[in-house]
Amino acid sequence: MDKRKVVEFEENDGTLLRYFHHVNGDGLVEATADVDPSAYIGPAAYVDRGARVEAGARIESNAWIEDGGVVRSGAVVGPASHVGAEAVVGRGARLGTRVRIGAGMQVPRNARLDADTVVRSNRAVRKLQNGRRHAA
Repeated sequence: MDKRKVVEFEENDGTLLRYFHHVNGDGLVEATADVDPSAYIGPAAYVDRGARVEAGARIESNAWIEDGGVVRSGAVVGPASHVGAEAVVGRGARLGTRVRIGAGMQVPRNARLDADTVVRSNRAVRKLQNGRRHAA
């Protein structure tokens, strides 16, 4: 992370959050997040505190990974998508544009979620006959 560029936000309770521009993509990563240097964090994307983004993952522009969210290696979070707090996106999974993953949800390895899919907490993701996955 390039720690020369810092953006600070103050939460309602007065907690100060410090975000740094990631060297690969220029997106914003909170200081306590764990983002592999090989991961791509696109412009205007946010990775919040305690989140983890593994090697080779891609967080596209305007996407948001909430507190404690995990994006496993090789996964892609599409543009303007949202991964809720403590949610996990499995290895190699692909989330389309504007996908919404609820808090605590787990997206299976290699899942494919089409654009505008909404997966609420505790909802299953099932495999369709054509091999693609979507919210049940």
